[in-house]
Amino acid sequence: MVYLNKVLMSNEGVSIDAPLFVTWYQCVITALICWCAGKCGERAQRLPSASYSAVSQNDAEGAGGPPARPSFFAQFPKAEYKMSVAKRIFPLSLVFVGMITFNNLCLKWVEVSFYNVARSLTIVFNVFFSRCLLGIPTSPKTLLCLALVVFGFLLGSHGELNFSLRGTIAGILSSLFVSLNSIYTKKVLPAVDDNHWRLTFYNNINAVLLFIPLVTYFEGAAVLAAVNGQLKSTTFWSAMTVAGFFGFAIGIVTVLQIKATSPLSHNISGTAKAAVQSMMAFYIWGNEATLFGVLGIFTVLGGSLLYTFVKMNENKQFVPSTRPSPAPSVDETEKNTEMTSSKV
Repeated sequence: MVYLNKVLMSNEGVSIDAPLFVTWYQCVITALICWCAGKCGERAQRLPSASYSAVSQNDAEGAGGPPARPSFFAQFPKAEYKMSVAKRIFPLSLVFVGMITFNNLCLKWVEVSFYNVARSLTIVFNVFFSRCLLGIPTSPKTLLCLALVVFGFLLGSHGELNFSLRGTIAGILSSLFVSLNSIYTKKVLPAVDDNHWRLTFYNNINAVLLFIPLVTYFEGAAVLAAVNGQLKSTTFWSAMTVAGFFGFAIGIVTVLQIKATSPLSHNISGTAKAAVQSMMAFYIWGNEATLFGVLGIFTVLGGSLLYTFVKMNENKQFVPSTRPSPAPSVDETEKNTEMTSSKV
């Protein structure tokens, strides 16, 4: 997904100089897939196997075995757009647009091998907002993990030969918006009955509408200039459509992985994926590796992984009592964030 987006953002033979337009189209594809999945979900929910209702022992024996499993599409709700709900989702959509915009700008301006380092400060913002907005205390172990991540970020920036200041700033802003997206996701989920697929649909429809004036103002000339070029290329539109489909597919895989394993396993596999992705970038994209650059990558990923273990251990040590439970931290909403922002 990252490699394909990099091609769409910066390859001279395929891409156009309009990252907002590319992002807009991917939101269109995601919204269309949500609508189609919702239609399939409506049909699946009408089938007897879609019901999770209890079956008596006699019924089960008479049927000759366990009840049929529900259809995969039964998890997708009907895709309908209600203005009253869309207004409640709108603040999240503003943050969502900022998040995916700065993410793609970062990918456009930095090397793929440096991409994960440039966007590594998300957990720093998570802890900051958890402390300042939710009043959740920060343990010394957590601060040590954050210091390791910040050190890796500085180390990787120092070791990047093709360092881009604007790309790095875009990465920092992307990390900031990812963290804010977690907070607003938690706030607006009740508006869609806590259904992340319904939230994905509303979020992407709102984003499509929000991107139209941005694309018109900032990239109208670039899009018009490509009318007789890339916009007539089947390769360009195929790559754009596949990237949009991959974005939705990643959201599905995230849900299935967390359901089948745990958030910890998901974070560990994500860290391993980021390490492989960064190392392969040196070969695929011809990025020149430096000692500080490689150390920065693994320091950031190691600090992030250590942070995951620390947070999981802290959550296990919490013993429920008669006291009010502490407010959920920003990290606890990241599962829904990843589902609704899988383009990142």
